[in-house]
Amino acid sequence: MTSGFLNIFRIPELRRKLWVTIGLLAVYRLGFHIPVPGANYEGIKDAVGDQNFVFGIMNSLTGGALGNFVVFALGVMPYISASIIFSMLTKVVPALEALQKEGAVGVKKINQYTRWATIPICIVQSLFVIHGMMIPTARANMTIVDADLIGGGFAQFGWEMSLILTFTCGTLFMMWLGEQITENGIGNGISLIIMAGIVADYPTQYSRLHKVLEPNERWQMLITLMILFLIIVLGIVYVTKGQRRIPVTHAKHVKGRRVYGPQKSYLPLRINQANVMPIIFANALMVVPHALAQVPGLGWLDTTFSWGSFWWVLTESALIFFFSFFWTALIFQPNEIANNLKEYGGFVPGLRPGKRTAEELERIMVRITLVGAAFLAVLSLLPLLVTARIPELPANLAANLGSTSILITVGVALDLVDKVNAHVVMRNYDGFMGPGSGSGSWTRGRRG
Repeated sequence: MTSGFLNIFRIPELRRKLWVTIGLLAVYRLGFHIPVPGANYEGIKDAVGDQNFVFGIMNSLTGGALGNFVVFALGVMPYISASIIFSMLTKVVPALEALQKEGAVGVKKINQYTRWATIPICIVQSLFVIHGMMIPTARANMTIVDADLIGGGFAQFGWEMSLILTFTCGTLFMMWLGEQITENGIGNGISLIIMAGIVADYPTQYSRLHKVLEPNERWQMLITLMILFLIIVLGIVYVTKGQRRIPVTHAKHVKGRRVYGPQKSYLPLRINQANVMPIIFANALMVVPHALAQVPGLGWLDTTFSWGSFWWVLTESALIFFFSFFWTALIFQPNEIANNLKEYGGFVPGLRPGKRTAEELERIMVRITLVGAAFLAVLSLLPLLVTARIPELPANLAANLGSTSILITVGVALDLVDKVNAHVVMRNYDGFMGPGSGSGSWTRGRRG
């Protein structure tokens, strides 16, 4: 493995991509040290502490930016929201579906629509952040901002407009950084930015835990959390890489004077086809009862759907199962796959091509989606189980041990390793994981 790691730095192109990626991520992290107009950065650090679980998830996705009045407070979540919206629209709107099938030109046009849609989403989310967190926090601690800025009137209106402009520009700048990483660096830029924000928030959360624990309890807690973290990561890797492989046989065909086939391959069906999307959708909808609780007469919703309550657990789990099947149905089209196999002369052994193949693929996908949804539900409820056993654990840190944060981190890390390994093996070096990984063993066999 050490030899495979050193091979990364022997390829000039890959070495340049890695340095570009690291440099752009460093620029991204600089934005977390630039406070918004009118904010006292030192006062904010002292005032903002641990929050509820839903806030912990959103705060970890922005690298702790929501806990500080900084220019990158929204993170790239508005862009992610716009991307999710258009991913769904391309499946239900015929015009967008036809545009997507045009190839690179159509995809480029949809990406442009996604960028434009990010701006209104930034404005809406900025208003929620300003009125839902920043102004209440500032009024509770007047050292955070000048009192005139939250006293109402034209001064507060001008301050809010400057915050909206700052947050929107910050998100658009991060979106541009992500695209530059994708084009000139290694890996998916937006995903790497999200992972960098999550990982960068770990030291802050552990330092808060360090302060509330007694000296003789710190090492014991640290070892416990490390073991728990390792077990969770191994479980996520196992399920993320898990596949149900459907054997596919391609019939014999003739091209010119050559006869090809029959060839055997397989159709991989991932267990967790929806990835992290069901948890994101479920957590977004779980905020609705708390928002409605602000309406007079609906205050009972805040207690009924409080984090850890019976109805919260039941609703969260039901939403994850629903969105797992919903998202899988959007991105997995068994009829289209069956028709493509039939068109190119492929078939699943024992099944008639066409409708019968599509029905079997759908039946298999429903079963493995049920397993993937159950895994996501357990992962989403894991912070609740951890905090029940470790009450002194902060909500933000508990959110990082399960749910969205760790799933995104592990998924992006696996994707990054695959991309680096592909570059290394392509240059006839040992794979990132050492000899025999990827296609490197086949290449060495051909040379021998």
